[in-house]
Amino acid sequence: MWWRPGLLAVIVALAAAPAAASTFTLVTSAFLDGGSMPRTDAASANACGGRNLSPPLHFAGYPANTRSFGIVLFDTDAAHGHGFTHWVAYGIAPSIATLPPGFGAGGAPAFIGGTNDAGTTLYFGPCPPHGDPAHHYVFTAYALDLAPARLPAGLTRSAFLHAVARHTLAEAQITGRYSR
Repeated sequence: MWWRPGLLAVIVALAAAPAAASTFTLVTSAFLDGGSMPRTDAASANACGGRNLSPPLHFAGYPANTRSFGIVLFDTDAAHGHGFTHWVAYGIAPSIATLPPGFGAGGAPAFIGGTNDAGTTLYFGPCPPHGDPAHHYVFTAYALDLAPARLPAGLTRSAFLHAVARHTLAEAQITGRYSR
């Protein structure tokens, strides 16, 4: 049967494609995945107890053709389960695969700030209500095929996700928990 070797090659190639993308990881030295975030990461406003410093983050295993990174921080437990966007940043050059502590407070030229639910274009740290169980803060990194300056400033989380839907080469996540 002449078609089977060719068909087998296509099946093997398709099966291998997701595995290559799954090597993209997002790590931090500030907390373990699913662990408690340090107080310094919390917001400094409204007696949240922190210094509003984004944690150090490192992108690893991203596709070779990555032209920029984006990152979204989303509290899945806020607003009675509707969530709260704490940070939208994009246009991060691949040469900046390690984001130092406090990177999210810097803004341009390091990244283009999207608009979070606090109405700012910078990192807004965790600040769950007093007495709530620990909230889950999901950091999602996006390896993109877009040039760093391709997207306009101020995109909301949903506008950013829509804009990168066809340009995302890989995604990686890490989740931190915080309560006060």
